[in-house]
Amino acid sequence: MAKGKLALGALIGAAAGFVAGILTAPKSGKETREDLKVKAEEVKADVSKKAEKAKQDFQKKAAETKRKAADVADDVVDKAARAASVTADKVAETAKDLKDKSKEASKEAHRTIEKNR
Repeated sequence: MAKGKLALGALIGAAAGFVAGILTAPKSGKETREDLKVKAEEVKADVSKKAEKAKQDFQKKAAETKRKAADVADDVVDKAARAASVTADKVAETAKDLKDKSKEASKEAHRTIEKNR
């Protein structure tokens, strides 16, 4: 941001110096107006060129930011999918363990009942 302000200040200073030089030069009004018109066109062209460059730079940065955001989003989705898969595997493993333990407890209960008859 400071570079932009410095460049703008330099541009304004140069334009002010030129105008001051034109207004104090020993030329006729017609010549002075023509010089001002030419310089105004030059400044306009310079500003337009710099504005176009700034626009292109902004578009480039915006595209880069969009790409990086998409990469981050893809990474988050991949990590979430892996976490969901690991969680599903753990749930299935835990369910199997509980089922096995339940069967074992049921068998033990049947043995105890048969033993106590």
